[in-house]
Amino acid sequence: MTCNFSIKTFDELTTVDLYHILKARSQVFVVEQNCPYQDMDELDFDCLHLIAHQNEALVGYCRIIPPEFNQLKSNLSVADPAIKSNHTSMPAIGRVLVLSEHRGDGLARQMMTQAIAHCRKKYGKKRPIIISAQTYLLSFYESLGFVPEGDYYLEDGIEHVKMVLYVIKKTKVKKESANTASTTTKILSFLLFIMAALFVLGLLYLMI
Repeated sequence: MTCNFSIKTFDELTTVDLYHILKARSQVFVVEQNCPYQDMDELDFDCLHLIAHQNEALVGYCRIIPPEFNQLKSNLSVADPAIKSNHTSMPAIGRVLVLSEHRGDGLARQMMTQAIAHCRKKYGKKRPIIISAQTYLLSFYESLGFVPEGDYYLEDGIEHVKMVLYVIKKTKVKKESANTASTTTKILSFLLFIMAALFVLGLLYLMI
């Protein structure tokens, strides 16, 4: 599925943008999930809003909560010990949705990939990202690298689990030094010389 993605602050959203965002959130999180809850909150003012458009129509959406406004915290129970304590303050991705008629085409993955890349660029490549995931989507978020943390819990009557995306450190492979390679070559050459000498001596012995 080919879509155009845009990321805007709340002040950059047009009234038309805001109308379609709130309509989509109401359609998915309130009507579809049969969950009457207060969707519009004070966080929207401080979030970045990622919108997926197809032919100028909103088909997907999520919001990025900056670290300083994110109340969802990780206890780093499954974190790499090398992660510094100041990374307990991390961005969050939430209100992830794809309209029903556009599901099954990989749009959710494209959108999350865009959101993760933006978090890495804006808040640092080594800073973890946290989400509150509905448990039926656990395998989807795990496929993106998120790790479940803690027990399941109810949020507005729906089962959720906290998940964190950590940065996987690349393991450096030490290259064999030139001296080591040279020494190995000399040893092999010496062994080959001994074997050749023994072979010649064997032939001479048989000829005598």
